[in-house]
Amino acid sequence: MITLGIDVGSLTAKAVLMDGDKIIEKHLISVGYNSKTAADKLLSELLDKAFIERKAIAKVVATGYGRNSIGFADKATTEIICHGKGIHFLLPEVRTIIDIGGQDSKVIVLDGNGTVANFVMNDKCAAGTGRFLDVMARAMETEINDFGPLALKGKNPSEISSVCTVFAESEIISLVAKGEKREDITSGIHFSIARRIVSMVKRVGLIPPLAMSGGVALNVGLIHALESILETPVSTTPLSQFSGALGAALLAQEL
Repeated sequence: MITLGIDVGSLTAKAVLMDGDKIIEKHLISVGYNSKTAADKLLSELLDKAFIERKAIAKVVATGYGRNSIGFADKATTEIICHGKGIHFLLPEVRTIIDIGGQDSKVIVLDGNGTVANFVMNDKCAAGTGRFLDVMARAMETEINDFGPLALKGKNPSEISSVCTVFAESEIISLVAKGEKREDITSGIHFSIARRIVSMVKRVGLIPPLAMSGGVALNVGLIHALESILETPVSTTPLSQFSGALGAALLAQEL
């Protein structure tokens, strides 16, 4: 049975097609202004990519920031459940998940069966989110894909004390004016985000192994900062960015 999981976030929309327990295709696009329009475009491009017709899909489950705007979904559910299910499928031994989205960040604890046992979420402040990383990368005049690798070059991470995106940007401009190295400032930015995430991890209690899901799992600078502070490995997979959509597709199999 072919099912579709679709995860419409604030920045990107992801989709995964499954046939039983086999992933047959995946696709990602930028969301833009309208979540519904993005979901429709994502579906159309995915069907073309997979060479199948819409009627071949038995069930669709939607998740993410824009899940309730997806009219063709049979069910909408939270990304916490979907990321838990997706990561458990990819990395069944993982017990704690860090998911940093465009507008929020979450730490999820799974039980031994991969069911969500506890979680904590920050959706009130941009600090510690993908949006924060985007703003900081622009302030440093760096492409977001180069931001993490640049952070790894920092030998003496700058101290970023502000917990607000606006104030942090001003602080960074001041550090640039003082002549601090670009890579050190960038490293400091990543450690600043990591410290906020670690405070969330401590609230739910870290149970290793630990993994990251979502698009920020691609940021090697943040992975390094988290591993340095937590003193434990942070696992990722090539499908980490698709884990929410994957979990939704697995839930659709259960429908």
